[in-house]
Amino acid sequence: MLGYVRGRLLAAVPVVLGVSIVVFLMLHLVPGDPISVMFADASLPPEQIAQLRAQLGLDDPLPVQYARFIGKAVQGDLGRSIRTNRPVLPEILNQLPSTIQLTFSAMVVAVVVGMFLGCLAALGRNTWVDAVSMAVSLLGVSMPSFWLGLMLIFLFSVGLGWLPSTGEGGLERLIMPSLALGLFAAAVIARLTRSSMLEVLGQEYIRTARAKGLHERVVVVRHALRNALIPVVTMVGLQAGILLSGSVVIETVFARQGLGRLIVNGILAKDFPLVQGAVLFTAMMYVLVNLVVDIAYAWVDPRIHYE
Repeated sequence: MLGYVRGRLLAAVPVVLGVSIVVFLMLHLVPGDPISVMFADASLPPEQIAQLRAQLGLDDPLPVQYARFIGKAVQGDLGRSIRTNRPVLPEILNQLPSTIQLTFSAMVVAVVVGMFLGCLAALGRNTWVDAVSMAVSLLGVSMPSFWLGLMLIFLFSVGLGWLPSTGEGGLERLIMPSLALGLFAAAVIARLTRSSMLEVLGQEYIRTARAKGLHERVVVVRHALRNALIPVVTMVGLQAGILLSGSVVIETVFARQGLGRLIVNGILAKDFPLVQGAVLFTAMMYVLVNLVVDIAYAWVDPRIHYE
């Protein structure tokens, strides 16, 4: 097991490096200058602008800037924000709990709703239950999360006045963002759960379990569902990354704090160290989530062993 984990972590290194290179190049090749953004309301003399660029290392060649960034990142130093002059890592860690809260709650929505609809559709194959479940899933896949978020605000905040539309706080401020972010993933999980369950329900051991007189609930939960979970667990891991990236939009729509809004504000301010550090941190989180999902296979199916 430890050898497998080490191998997966080593395999993740090129992925993280690739992400950092792409983000670094995208930020530096986009027109605009962070000094101009920082002092948009002040007219600085050219020599002072040149001095600031030299202090921030913006005059160095791109390979030198990237090597400096990666060298510090390996030591846990993601640099200092150009906009606030504060270390990037504490700013990320300060916003991280809000993003984890939103992502986790959206994942709960996705797994519960998706697996419920998928199992319901599989058990009621070719009936109205199947048709309604898959229609709801198709609707969830078709709706962009930002549009769904705006519709939820319009209905439950503006129209009915049941829930607050923006900000953070108690559970009532988490319901709509979680639904807006999680229903797309729920639709994907529902469709995969249905197809996986249908395949398992047609196996001989399921017919044998029913022939032994076992209760249908025992057959479905203990024998069918657990064996149908492996592809679903894989999809849950993939959706976790999508939910992390989707938080950028949802946090903006609902005016929530988090890594998403931090990245958006950093992009608007051309704050290279902040955006690079936040994206690199998010990529590492995604890699770790997928590693946990892979390890969870052994719990779902004891026949799987890691050599």
